[in-house]
Amino acid sequence: MDHRPSVDLLESIHAFPGVYRIKAIGKTEDAFESRVVAAVYSHLAAHSDLDYSVRSTPGGRHVAVTLDITVQTAEQVRSIYAEIRELKGLTLLF
Repeated sequence: MDHRPSVDLLESIHAFPGVYRIKAIGKTEDAFESRVVAAVYSHLAAHSDLDYSVRSTPGGRHVAVTLDITVQTAEQVRSIYAEIRELKGLTLLF
C-alpha cells in the first residue's frame, strides 16, 4: 500500500517550487539521523536545499528529524517520502 500523499493532494495544499516540511521519527541506533539526511540529499540538486533539526526523546531511545526541504515538484516530495519510509528503525513519518 502506498502511504505517500498523492500528487493531486500535494499540489492542492502546497505551492511548488517551495519549502516542504517532513518529520521522521526513529530509533537512535544505526545513525538514524544521518541516514535520513543522506536519503533526502540523494533527491536534491544541492545540500543547501535542506535545512534540518534534530530532537531526542528524554530517554534517548528515539530521535525526531525535522526536514525543511526546498523542492521543485510534488513528485520529488513523493520520492523523498518513499526513500525515508524504507529506512531501518523508522517509527513515524509525516
